[in-house]
Amino acid sequence: MNKNYDIVVIGGGPGGYVAAIRAAQLGKKVAIIEESLLGGVCLNWGCIPTKSLLKNAFVLDIIKNASKYGIEIPKYDIKWDKVIQRSRNISKRLNKGIEYLMNKNKIDFINSKAILKNANTILINDSKDEIDSEFIVLATGTKQKNLPGLKIDKKQIISSREAMVLDHVPKRMAIVGAGAIGVEFAHLYNTFGSDVTLIEAMPQILPNEDLDISTELSSILSKRKIKILTDRIVSKVIKNKKTINLKVGSEEIETDIVLVAVGVSGNIDNLGLENVGVHINNGFISKNNFLQTNIKNIYAIGDVSGPPLLAHVASSEGIVAVEHICGLDVKEMAYDNIPACTYCEPEVASVGFTESQAKDKGYEIKVGRFPFRALGKSLADGSHEGFVKVIYDGKYGELLGCHIIGHNASNLISEVGIARMLETTYHEVLKTIHPHPTLSEAIHEATADAFDEAIHI
Repeated sequence: MNKNYDIVVIGGGPGGYVAAIRAAQLGKKVAIIEESLLGGVCLNWGCIPTKSLLKNAFVLDIIKNASKYGIEIPKYDIKWDKVIQRSRNISKRLNKGIEYLMNKNKIDFINSKAILKNANTILINDSKDEIDSEFIVLATGTKQKNLPGLKIDKKQIISSREAMVLDHVPKRMAIVGAGAIGVEFAHLYNTFGSDVTLIEAMPQILPNEDLDISTELSSILSKRKIKILTDRIVSKVIKNKKTINLKVGSEEIETDIVLVAVGVSGNIDNLGLENVGVHINNGFISKNNFLQTNIKNIYAIGDVSGPPLLAHVASSEGIVAVEHICGLDVKEMAYDNIPACTYCEPEVASVGFTESQAKDKGYEIKVGRFPFRALGKSLADGSHEGFVKVIYDGKYGELLGCHIIGHNASNLISEVGIARMLETTYHEVLKTIHPHPTLSEAIHEATADAFDEAIHI
């Protein structure tokens, strides 16, 4: 094999396959190389299957609390194997969908490991074959980090991948790391009956979120009997035959399974980067805001190029990179307007600056809040926990950030992302008529609160 391409994408995750499709749309001869399954971690072992599991948890929670809706369910059975199988089936279906898109767009799919021989040549099929490309897009994702004493053994000490296919619901689970992944699994296994302890080295869970949001979520999770330990690290690990003992600060915790959710590093090993001289920074590939590395014809997108480690960021980066390669008049990535979501219940979603970030940047701010318990739609839904918090520039009225904890927060946040992209001020938000009854009214009311015009609080 010795084929020539305009663009070769290495990695078939949400950044890689989107980049490949966009390149094909622009008339380029394209190949995508993926050694595992198309869709990457997100589709097969991350974003999508976890949301399936969390939907199961949501349904179970409704059943448990059906009596408050006037419905009595005296008995129900949990078929854990079917819970897991539903998740896997959804991933398989979407994987087939991406294969269809590759064929539809006449993209060559090469199921192989890829190694850079030089800036234009890629070794495949265990280095037996070569392909050449004018441009190369690296989209190889990340790998799990290990903590000292907490090396993943896939049995007692597991990663999120194993957590998605456990053959039983453990009686006790300790989760090390309270970012989005840790919090989502804490909610999932707590709902299905596990005694969950959530351990975080930073002073708050969801460390990247606004402090008010994290504080509210901590309170909600604690009421659901999830034990939360913040500002502490695991200092000692003792593995027994069936249990694990953790020393966390001054506390001793006995658990059945430990889920390590402490983050990742770029998947850059055995990629041949040293053959080309691609720069690495802190375990990730360095790039500019057009996703171009120091080697002008090589681009890096998605998690392998560093935070924010989000699927929608990878997809956007893939489009920016390919359009830049093709010479389109493309704007560089807007990293200050990326929404982030955590799919526990209630959900957490945010975009823009936190209150502390806005203050650190020197803004004179106006802050508004509106609780979901004051909305008719929330009360009707039976999901009235949480609130909306908005942050505006007090001088010019610019919308600086929005932070939501509440049911369906992940869908509500897009309104704010569009508003920020359009450089919207509080005046436009206040004069936009929001439908009633809806959850989106909380954004309108929080804005009114920031400028002392709130009606319903």
